Amino acid sequence: MERINPPELARPSGFSHAVTAEGRFVFLAGQTALDEGNRIVGEDVVAQFERALGNLLTALRAAGGEPADLCSLTVYAVDLGDYRAHAREIGRVWKRLVGADYPAMAGVGVRRLWDVEALVEVQGFAVLSR
Repeated sequence: MERINPPELARPSGFSHAVTAEGRFVFLAGQTALDEGNRIVGEDVVAQFERALGNLLTALRAAGGEPADLCSLTVYAVDLGDYRAHAREIGRVWKRLVGADYPAMAGVGVRRLWDVEALVEVQGFAVLSR
């Protein structure tokens, strides 16, 4: 996998401009902060992001992947202003769960998610080299 960040583009912070990879694709369904009992957990966007990302990584590991295999991730947030206001905390969660590298990413503001209590959802794909 190669992360590409051309000098002609703004220096990325919390994402890569492009990612190339060869291998087996794993498409990861959108994950919210659902627990095993099908309940949304976490009172704020940071706690819900941590659970949603953890759920996505659980699915990725079950498919034989690891966090470094993530090529692309989309974050859907019901309040982008709140998400951005907590960007440093969310970044610390990312680094703890995934590491220092970032896939190609997008943040999208939405009116609501499937579960009305959900504040954030993450969806992505990975490429496994093995």
